[in-house]
Amino acid sequence: MKIRDIRNELPGVRLLNAADCEPRAVDWLWGNWLPEEAITILAGAPGTGKTTIALSIAAIVSRAGIWPDQSKCAQNHNVIIWSGEDDVEATLLPRLIAMGANLRNIHFVTQINDRGRHRDFDPSADMNHLVVKLTEIGGAGLIIIDPVISVISGDSNQAGVVRDGLQVLQSMARSGIAVLGITHFSKSGKTTRSPLERVIGSQAFAALARVVWVTAKGGNENRVFARAKNNLGPDGGGYEYIVSTSQIADGIEASMIRWGDYLEGDAESILNGVEQAESVPTRIDEAKAFLCGILTSESRVSANEILGRAKQDGHSLSTINRAKRELQIRVEKDGSGGWFWRL
Repeated sequence: MKIRDIRNELPGVRLLNAADCEPRAVDWLWGNWLPEEAITILAGAPGTGKTTIALSIAAIVSRAGIWPDQSKCAQNHNVIIWSGEDDVEATLLPRLIAMGANLRNIHFVTQINDRGRHRDFDPSADMNHLVVKLTEIGGAGLIIIDPVISVISGDSNQAGVVRDGLQVLQSMARSGIAVLGITHFSKSGKTTRSPLERVIGSQAFAALARVVWVTAKGGNENRVFARAKNNLGPDGGGYEYIVSTSQIADGIEASMIRWGDYLEGDAESILNGVEQAESVPTRIDEAKAFLCGILTSESRVSANEILGRAKQDGHSLSTINRAKRELQIRVEKDGSGGWFWRL
């Protein structure tokens, strides 16, 4: 963009003429997934591993590693991490080590020196101080704020308040930094609302973000990561992933992300695919239903009859015995020497 001489410019509104601008491509840390100069939101239900996913992204950026789509991060960058929920040395650092981060490029925001007095960093009040610190360390490629709602000093359900609170993150992003904010899904409306509508707080969070990622977990521990919004490129698509553990030292285990296959489709269908699977009964559930169906219709039933019918229905002996224990079924012996089960 051409720079005008403003020394003789009159006070008032400035207009930028289109003829003075030059088009340019979007800069991406991860092509079509994580843009520079923009806010990206990562949202999902508790327990899906959102923080660990963010740390996986941080590890890749810190060492110029390989993205889930097998493309390579063009160069390594400093990464800034503020977490209001996890301890640095007990949780965040072990996970980064497990995922191969270049620790020299990882910086945790902890405290601030406020006129000679140390206090905890407050994202709703101290982000401008972080901007100064970024200059001192030579800049950063990625900033992670967990949770991003901590940047908002007022009611996070009010669109105007959220927009005002996110202004400082937008300003930081415009300097060439990818900003990744982590947040939760609301507790209601799991599969009856679009993923963007499920982001907790005001819809301004998803509206101001240029990219929104979402996560979900099924009852069988299947997990998915999907792209619910992308104002700068294609949306849709996602990846399977698992959260596993790795021992990084004696007595120290850490969670890590293992990325899986690419998933086609829009984010809503990808999430629904695993979340609706939660309602599919397990073998134990089916065995319990089988036993309750027999034993609630009669006062007691011969163990031989139950096990014979269970085998016919495809239930294994070990599953039936486990279901019997969990249902606290009583085992009785009658005078003829036969064994009977009773609820």
